[in-house]
Amino acid sequence: MLLPIESLLSAEEVQQCRQLLFASEWQDGAATAGGLARTVKNNFQLDDNSDNARRLQDFVLHRLRQHPTFVSATLPEHIYPPKFNLYQNGGHYGQHVDSAVMTLASGQVLRTDVSATLFLCDPDDYDGGELQIETRYGMQSVKLPAGSLILYPSHSLHQVTPVTRGQRLCSFFWIQSLVRDSHNRELLFDLDQSIQSLTITHGNGHEDVVRLSQIYHNLLRQWSMS
Repeated sequence: MLLPIESLLSAEEVQQCRQLLFASEWQDGAATAGGLARTVKNNFQLDDNSDNARRLQDFVLHRLRQHPTFVSATLPEHIYPPKFNLYQNGGHYGQHVDSAVMTLASGQVLRTDVSATLFLCDPDDYDGGELQIETRYGMQSVKLPAGSLILYPSHSLHQVTPVTRGQRLCSFFWIQSLVRDSHNRELLFDLDQSIQSLTITHGNGHEDVVRLSQIYHNLLRQWSMS
């Protein structure tokens, strides 16, 4: 499932992030890639251990945990601390798949179920730089407004096309979901969205809302068991 989440950050919040990013030092992105990905990666990346990176990580994580659509769609168990990258002057990232498991600084191992890209500049700010994701329906190109987020399965082949004008600034990260199976996770998301809609129309005490909520939580209880 490809799911765009609009306006995760406000215009003011995007600007604050950009100010910190432009005041930071960037490193060669290829140095942070593993395996075959290193040979197709041509961009810059913020040092995860820098003060600005840590401030931005905390801010983005706080906004994610507050956003009901993000929580409903991903059912996050663990979120890899957000990273930040910059593409310019033909920078690109060739077709690749994200690593199945990643190790946090604490030594904890995280399974990558869902990948996310948060756009920090508007489409008119740069040419190229589309995030292209291979799906069952073919290749999908994504280029969202600043402050918007795209979620997609981590097992998908994807790439970033060359940026031929301007600069493309983004944050990217991965989520280990409570529900490992992507199909089950999508069913729960659809069910939760229906419950929310019915709640607005009928109230949370309506018989159908209560019954569907019971089904949702019982499925989550079953599917989140490891």
